Amino acid sequence: MTQDEMKKAVAEAALEYVQSGWVVGVGTGSTANHFIDALARIKTRIDGAVASSEASAERLRGHGIQVLDLNSTGPLPVYVDGADEATSNLHLTKGGGGALTREKIVAAASEQFICVIDETKQVDYLGAFPLPVEVIPMARSHVARALVAMGGSPVLREGFRTDNGNLILDVHDLRILNPVELESDIDHVAGVVTNGLFARRPADVMLVGTPGGVTRIVP
Repeated sequence: MTQDEMKKAVAEAALEYVQSGWVVGVGTGSTANHFIDALARIKTRIDGAVASSEASAERLRGHGIQVLDLNSTGPLPVYVDGADEATSNLHLTKGGGGALTREKIVAAASEQFICVIDETKQVDYLGAFPLPVEVIPMARSHVARALVAMGGSPVLREGFRTDNGNLILDVHDLRILNPVELESDIDHVAGVVTNGLFARRPADVMLVGTPGGVTRIVP
């Protein structure tokens, strides 16, 4: 089974967590795209979706799925999204696609967060994948110095702006053994919008695509 086939398998498996009449939170990225494509098959049973990025919103609309504003929906019953890295504690690194702030908002507003990944994203601890940090443009240098003081090597994501109009610093050389603490520490730096650690609000269920099928991991 190829990596893409594993992504497709977990996306299909995530449909089991979607009930009729729900508004579904939808993430961003290649695995989330497979979920959107799967969701299209049951679109007449759901009341719409809240997207974590403009790209996902466009894909949802392309399938004829109504895209709703989170401010008008209230809390969501479920949010389905991928991750760039994930541990057995269901702590995640997200933001490789640059949608981390909206992803974190939708995750926080959802009762259940289903993380869908292929087995290549499973790690013993976070940090090999550079940690994305969304930054207000005027604070770029200030935030970078703070990240260096935390032991990281921040690199500006060249030629990229988030859907919110901000910059991304990708932080290399971190061995993240206490993601809850580091998530808070980075967020407290003035000028940081948010960072790609999903540890204070981790996933509730992780579906992992493997060559042998889909494995379900819960805390």
